[in-house]
Amino acid sequence: MNIGTQSIKVLEGNSAEPCQPAADKTLQPASHPAFNKYPSKLFVELTTRCNLSCQMCVKQSWGNGIEEGDMSMDTFLDLAPAFPHLEGLLLNGIGESLLHPRLDEFIRIAKKSMPSGSWVGFQSNGLLLDEARAVSLLDAGLDRICLSLDAICPETFRKIREGGEVDDLAQAFNALAAARKLRPESRIRVGVEFVLMEDNMHQLPEVLRWSANRGADFALVSHLLPYDAEHVSKTAYDSNTEQAMQLFREWKQQADDQGIDMSDYFYIYCCKYKRTEEEDRMVAFVHEMMEDARSKDIFLHVKNLLAMDVGKIERVAGIFKEAAAVAEECGLELKLPGVSPKNDRRCDFIEGGGAFVSWDGSVHPCYFLWHRFICYFSGRKKYVNAKVFGNVADKGILEVWNDRAFVSFRDEVLRHEYPFCSNCNLIPCEYIYCEEFEQDCYTNTVPCGDCFWCLGLFNCMQ
Repeated sequence: MNIGTQSIKVLEGNSAEPCQPAADKTLQPASHPAFNKYPSKLFVELTTRCNLSCQMCVKQSWGNGIEEGDMSMDTFLDLAPAFPHLEGLLLNGIGESLLHPRLDEFIRIAKKSMPSGSWVGFQSNGLLLDEARAVSLLDAGLDRICLSLDAICPETFRKIREGGEVDDLAQAFNALAAARKLRPESRIRVGVEFVLMEDNMHQLPEVLRWSANRGADFALVSHLLPYDAEHVSKTAYDSNTEQAMQLFREWKQQADDQGIDMSDYFYIYCCKYKRTEEEDRMVAFVHEMMEDARSKDIFLHVKNLLAMDVGKIERVAGIFKEAAAVAEECGLELKLPGVSPKNDRRCDFIEGGGAFVSWDGSVHPCYFLWHRFICYFSGRKKYVNAKVFGNVADKGILEVWNDRAFVSFRDEVLRHEYPFCSNCNLIPCEYIYCEEFEQDCYTNTVPCGDCFWCLGLFNCMQ
């Protein structure tokens, strides 16, 4: 990613002076799915009801603004003008899609209008999936299903997915395997979704092997998004970007070679008025490192880097390496998140021409801005509010998609001219952590500077 137009001057202590981004090139509508006249993918929330109480779910968080309800047939049919142009239709949101009484009917309706080569799928906890239901879904035209499986140790599974059992997932896999035999013409692909945290990350390789042996074709791994302060310590990722860590490692090696200890930099620089010659040498060295970061347009949060848990980073990287080896051995398509935020940010939802529709017909741009909730990022409380561009009951899906405000939003997101908030020395700042987001420090109106998906920490079926 080129962040030359959004450089940040890294200063002493915990301060930074952001520079305003320069004018960027205009994206060409004809060359990008985000600017076609039709969305390429629709993420449709059939219900917000669920039959589990998972600890990592936004529905269990305090202060969420999620109302329970099911999508009506009229609302689903309001989406029909987009069906002939879709690459993919994903029928899930906050709730459990198998709870919707007309799921099979919705799949059948959409498949009749969708083009050849397109697909319909959804993610599920699998509790309601028996052989008869699996056959019914295949007969309706289901192409993909992704089952949530975060552990194969029964005790860990119960703790993470309250109300569920590992045996429920074994039954779901058996049901799908039986349905595949009964409907050999079906092209359904079966996957698993694993939410990585301190409690379960050691089980990832074995979960992948267990799933592949039961017919899984692919696996998606995501980090935990904490919705509660007590869950912050369970996250397995480091908040520093890969680029920042690499630069810091290089300078740390130089410091070690020169006998310089940077660990007390903030105390010595901010609190000591009379420094020794050695302390002055250390402060000058840190400032030189900061200047190097500034010259390379790297966001460098020195406090976070000095407190970095190298052992944990190496442990997670080792587990990912083992998981990749298991996936290759078992022929499982595996998508892993980053061990830390990636430098080259990408919004797959908008890059892929996606739009998100709530059960009540409201249209949103992405998973991150689909609902109102509170989460924790870099240990700080963050308020997230739903971004709504219209409702299909008032305007058609294509009219909402082509609305100037929605097009402008997608354009601004794809410029990626927002800061790396997790690596900014000014966090927590009033721009990002206020209850009502208006703009970031670069005056961008898209709240994407600390989006987990954009930073490569989350993976979803799409």
